[in-house]
Amino acid sequence: MKRLQTLAVALAFIASSVASADPPRKPRIDDTIKANVYADNSFKLFINGELVAVDSIMFVPHNVVSVDVLPAYPMTIAVMGIDNADPKTGMEYANTSIGDGGFILKFGDGTVTNATWKAKKFSWGPIDGDMKKPRVENIPLPKDWFAIDFDDSKWPNAKEFTEEEVGPKEPFFEHDFKGAKFIWSDDIKLDNLVLFRTVVKSPPDGKERPDFRGLTDVVPQGGGGARGGGERRNPPR
Repeated sequence: MKRLQTLAVALAFIASSVASADPPRKPRIDDTIKANVYADNSFKLFINGELVAVDSIMFVPHNVVSVDVLPAYPMTIAVMGIDNADPKTGMEYANTSIGDGGFILKFGDGTVTNATWKAKKFSWGPIDGDMKKPRVENIPLPKDWFAIDFDDSKWPNAKEFTEEEVGPKEPFFEHDFKGAKFIWSDDIKLDNLVLFRTVVKSPPDGKERPDFRGLTDVVPQGGGGARGGGERRNPPR
């Protein structure tokens, strides 16, 4: 009898706790963090398996892409770094020269690029730097290379490069990249398509942030499906 009473009390406590728990709320813009990204020449950025940013300028002028992203930890970051190159020769500027790559990223939570990231080349050339008979080698991209559960354990670590080696253009210096390092695969000149991956287990700045994953499966506090994500209740006439 006492066991049944104890069980009943426990169940009542659980039910009370669930009932009093605050329902999930909609994320606000101040829940996001700023992502500053610079690539020579362009990139595609995935966070937790979802595409969140694509460089809008594939070649020149070199630009910085700044976007607001909603973090959720552990946070899997996957990037495709692309150096402008002819797909058959690996050269640029009408096949007259060999280009160079470079990628750098900094998030508002303190996440930065460095040699702890994984980096693997998938297209490179001209082979051996041969500009007289240039040719390119390619490896097929893994279908799920950006997925959270993708196994990159056999990928080599990224190599860090200095600003002098990469030669970033003016927009780079107008944005916050403090503490971040330029990274690429081993050969910054011949490797033309490089995939990067890292996992940020917790916020580097130590700030706790709510996890908004799964909001599509619940009704968040302060709004239903009819109004979508907007806050305006009385649209102008």
